[in-house]
Amino acid sequence: MARRKATDQEQVLSFPVRTRVREEVFKRLEKMSRESNCRSVGELVRKILSQENITVFHKDASMNGPMEQLILLHREIKAIGVNINQVTRQFHQSPEELQKLFYASKISRQYELADVKMNLLLSLISQLSKKWLQK
Repeated sequence: MARRKATDQEQVLSFPVRTRVREEVFKRLEKMSRESNCRSVGELVRKILSQENITVFHKDASMNGPMEQLILLHREIKAIGVNINQVTRQFHQSPEELQKLFYASKISRQYELADVKMNLLLSLISQLSKKWLQK
């Protein structure tokens, strides 16, 4: 399958520039291209030569713990929501008042559990916002 013709002929890269670099320099360029918005080493070198901005992405390893906690909290809160929906359905389907009272107490416990998890979630978010918003 042939490549499409470029619509803007001024943007076409038509002049090859070739150079050789040592292995350590190439590895450094490869690492930079993996961590940046460049898809290849060639694109990275072109941006360096033309003095264009290169966006470098940085992953903060100290955020791994809080992110795992957020994921676990999300799963737990979702499970609590599913439980509340199931108990609510049983509540509406039960004909007797005693059964409804039982299901209402069950829902109450689920809401208390959800409240604890939400408070934990809010404290974790406030800690993260302090870290993210520090100057």
